Amino acid sequence: MISFVGAGPGADDLITLRGANRLANANIVIWASSLIPVTMLDHCAEGIPTHDSATMTLEDVIEVYQDNPDAAIVRLHSGDPSIYGAIQEQIDWCDANGRRFEVVPGVTSVSGAAAAIGRELTIPQRGQALVQTRLAGRTKASMRPNEDVKAFAPNGTTMAVFLSGAKPDELQAELLVEGSGYDKETPAVVLVRVSWPDEQIAHTTVGQLAQTIRDTGATMTVLVLVGDVLANIPVEARSHLYSPDYTTAYRLRSSQGSTQGRASNRSR
Repeated sequence: MISFVGAGPGADDLITLRGANRLANANIVIWASSLIPVTMLDHCAEGIPTHDSATMTLEDVIEVYQDNPDAAIVRLHSGDPSIYGAIQEQIDWCDANGRRFEVVPGVTSVSGAAAAIGRELTIPQRGQALVQTRLAGRTKASMRPNEDVKAFAPNGTTMAVFLSGAKPDELQAELLVEGSGYDKETPAVVLVRVSWPDEQIAHTTVGQLAQTIRDTGATMTVLVLVGDVLANIPVEARSHLYSPDYTTAYRLRSSQGSTQGRASNRSR
């Protein structure tokens, strides 16, 4: 079995229980030292072979799969493997070659970032959608038209921008493209290596974004959050979810105008 496992944003205890279990029972682990701290391998049995994918091509990785058809192999990806994890071509290989595989989801870097700054990313009347994208960069051919930062900027919704720390001026310019829903005062946060011991968090604005990114000294493992949900002020509009004036299938309105929840007794 090949297990594509999400390691989470970095901290050893932010991997899922299932992910830690797969590491504990792995015969071989392929991981990226550039994106995952080496301490994550403490979940593994002592002495098992490990391969650092930071220096490997897809063909190198597949060679490990081919040479070990009966092994329990963990392909450890940072964050969640479904987000910029490059797992689909590996899954295609498994399908074409009859190899059993599974995907074990992980805590995304966006989730780790929101937790680190103590903010919700979907706040009523400030932002109810989240766009995850990146600058085109050297891999421009991978992106379809209208999927880049400047294409989403007119929406003005919450945006998480990956893989763009090396081009801070270009990122700022695309966020402020003509017709953008952001302006120079729109809140932004730059996060580097979220949940790692050397984590950096810098609150800024879109107008100061490029300089803020440069000030971190980082060009890799940079995540940028942008949007009004990041403003450090109390919410203006309450969520309907727990409002006494809003009923759900689990919470009914009483004759006095308040709501009544359904009690539940659960024995163990």
